[in-house]
Amino acid sequence: MPCGLRLYKKQRLCSPTAIEALFARTPDVDSALAYPLRAVWRHGSARRSDSPLAFVIVVPKRRLRHAVDRVLMRRRIREAFRLNHAAFALPEGARTDVAFVYVASGLEPYAAVERAVTRLLGRLAASATDQSPCQQA
Repeated sequence: MPCGLRLYKKQRLCSPTAIEALFARTPDVDSALAYPLRAVWRHGSARRSDSPLAFVIVVPKRRLRHAVDRVLMRRRIREAFRLNHAAFALPEGARTDVAFVYVASGLEPYAAVERAVTRLLGRLAASATDQSPCQQA
């Protein structure tokens, strides 16, 4: 198994302040929708981690009432991210925080989740390359 497909602890977004900043309605936060997921990301975040991309997965209880269903969708999203995040390269030295929010009201198959994660990662990489150094200051 290639080691490039692993997920490391430093790729998980755990800081409550970083997560709050990600969901704050500020101009430096972007989002995109690819059913059944919505991605919210923030470029240029100041973290201690040296990982260029840190992520968090949110599956609201309002959407899936049973815990086993929420865990299943979280696992599907994490697996789709694990298999596809290496294909989308961010610019050198860029740091990005991203949240994947589940928006469907029922269980979705893995193929739909993987398609959505791939589209969202493409949008995220495109927005990272569109930003010039003078916009980040």
